[in-house]
Amino acid sequence: MDHATRQTSSPASSTRVVDVLVPVALNQNYSYRVPRGMELKPGDVVCVPLGPREVVAVVWAENANPDPRLHNRLKDVGEKLDVPPLKQELRSLVDWVANYTLSARGMVLRMALRMGENLGPERMRLGVRLVGEPPRRLTPARRRLIEVLSDGLLHGKSDAAREAGVSSGVVDGLVDEGTLAIEAMPPPPPPPAPDPAFAQPEFSHQQRAAVDAMRALAADGTFHVALLDGVTGSGKTEVYFEAIAEVVRRGKQTLILMPEIALTGQFLDRFAQRFGVRPIEWHSELTPRTRQRNWAAISAGEAPVVVGARSALFLPYADLGLIIVDEEHDQAYKQDDGAHYHARDMAVVRAHIAKIPIVLASATPSVESEVNARKGRYQRVALPSRFGGQHMPHIEAIDLRRAPPPRGRFISPPLAEQVRFAIEKREQALLFLNRRGYAPLTLCRACGHRFACTICDAWLVDHRFRQRLVCHHCGFSMPRPNICPHCQAEESLVAVGPGVERLQEEAAALFPEARTMVLSSDLITSIETMRSELNEIAEGRVDIIIGTQLVAKGHNFPRLNLVGVVDADLGLGNGDPRAAERTFQLLNQVIGRAGREQGRGIGFLQTHQPEHPVMKALVASDREAFYANEIDSRERTGYPPFGRLASLIISAGDRPSAEGFARRLAAVAPIDERIQVLGPAEAPLAVIKGRYRFRILVKSLRNVDLSEYLREWLAAGPKTKGNLKLEVDVDPQSFL
Repeated sequence: MDHATRQTSSPASSTRVVDVLVPVALNQNYSYRVPRGMELKPGDVVCVPLGPREVVAVVWAENANPDPRLHNRLKDVGEKLDVPPLKQELRSLVDWVANYTLSARGMVLRMALRMGENLGPERMRLGVRLVGEPPRRLTPARRRLIEVLSDGLLHGKSDAAREAGVSSGVVDGLVDEGTLAIEAMPPPPPPPAPDPAFAQPEFSHQQRAAVDAMRALAADGTFHVALLDGVTGSGKTEVYFEAIAEVVRRGKQTLILMPEIALTGQFLDRFAQRFGVRPIEWHSELTPRTRQRNWAAISAGEAPVVVGARSALFLPYADLGLIIVDEEHDQAYKQDDGAHYHARDMAVVRAHIAKIPIVLASATPSVESEVNARKGRYQRVALPSRFGGQHMPHIEAIDLRRAPPPRGRFISPPLAEQVRFAIEKREQALLFLNRRGYAPLTLCRACGHRFACTICDAWLVDHRFRQRLVCHHCGFSMPRPNICPHCQAEESLVAVGPGVERLQEEAAALFPEARTMVLSSDLITSIETMRSELNEIAEGRVDIIIGTQLVAKGHNFPRLNLVGVVDADLGLGNGDPRAAERTFQLLNQVIGRAGREQGRGIGFLQTHQPEHPVMKALVASDREAFYANEIDSRERTGYPPFGRLASLIISAGDRPSAEGFARRLAAVAPIDERIQVLGPAEAPLAVIKGRYRFRILVKSLRNVDLSEYLREWLAAGPKTKGNLKLEVDVDPQSFL
């Protein structure tokens, strides 16, 4: 019988109706009837028919007054899934994030249901056990399998076949013969809980005050934001571990957010050294079965500590007691596809809704967090010096106008000399350049033709290791040609500018005896590869590390005492309001890798503008001067956190459609003296993946409800049709 017509004989008054939110790109709830005998309440996870398919959804509210005209058209809830309901706290977060970011509520809910797949009880695993005599026909494969199972214990079916080196058919054959029996495998036990008393560290006098503040914060248990502001190498992680220990003692859960999942390798080891076990992980690299198991453990309260990427913020914790956002300044916390949200800011919102404490940790806080700490909105917990008495690195600028590298090279003579000294002392050196690949531009020396992406407004980057030219914006790639497609000149292509691969080539020529390694996201094939390469560095099997921003984040290299920044000016002057802040943070973090365990670290900045405020602040180790200058500049110009921004990107398959729609949309923007509507103008990257892009930038005073203004504007504005697309980004981090 069709869902829509079932139960039509029941009087409307006795039919119970609930409103359900479906994890698809829709904003509204849908009403469904509750079948007799099914107990449902808000938060329950259910299966409902949506069009021709069944989807996982969540009961959002009772519908006490359903429209009687819809009674015969309502479909029934299919089934209630055997998983814990989503608590009011998480449902409120979904509503809040959707409202603030102008995202479809269904898309935000989708993150909480871990993309909606494999929910419900874990699929039963089958095992085999030796129970009978060997069969009369005993092949070598059967003999190996019987030997593996000779202990009489229950083995996983696929595990036993793999260990014996046989196919599953061999297992099935012995089951048919009565030699083996199939039994259900018991579910794996939940992982042991972290032990707060496992290995309590000795803290320095300076760390002790921070530890006491962390413990008090955790013990208080109410909403409170603390900025754990400690220089690189000061032991921030060990300090916030004490807040976690306090929360574990109280039987509540802790979420630790990290900007890059590549960071978690060393972190998991440090956690296990302190608590005796590793925390549960949550990130995109997990297998579906592990994701299912971890989601179930988190929602059942069997995961006391979870460490994860930004999506871990939306998991259904049974009893969340603390959130920690490590490297809170990191740009990777901003999600730029689907729902455009900033995980750090939404973590503060979740802590506020749940009435729990949150710790933001950084050596170089974001300007937003720094201002909040200066105004007393956040409690600052400071760690101004390194653990164990280690000195902060000494920083010098190398003025490339006075000491340029040789023609065609990128490492200046003073930096090359320092790297040579480091190698002679059996120390490690890091050469940092935030450019992936071999060269950022390839052109023909015969005719000047530049290789551009065919579907983006971007140059193709030469990747010599892969022998391809690659677009870093859409992923388009092509083999590196031997002939110029424009003038047909042979072997005329030349690389312009440096990337990390070219830098490794130069380092190998300058220091032929040194062992080099490139750390770059496009060369990392898996998290395991990344972790093994970081271990090689930590064990001293590499002399020169050549890396992009991947090396700036949280890694500890014991023998590294020299950092050379090959192009310190790279992030400056690109029209991004946060350019100075990002450059200061990145270079500070990179140089902070040096001298963490032995010796005195030293950092060299190759720059064409040593007089720039960022360079002067870095060389003088004067963080206060940088923040004072940057905060004053933001306040004068009304940029965040003293004002608010939103970016509207209009894109289409052709330029006139995109521009025409953008102009019509801008023309109907409501007039408000507190709000400026700038544009439309071509986006700095005017074409991506064959789509032409125009941007409208909206700038307002800090106390304006910008989301509501945008909502009213878009409701009254023209509607997108065909291949036109409008993306709204409240609090944008990228200005491309």
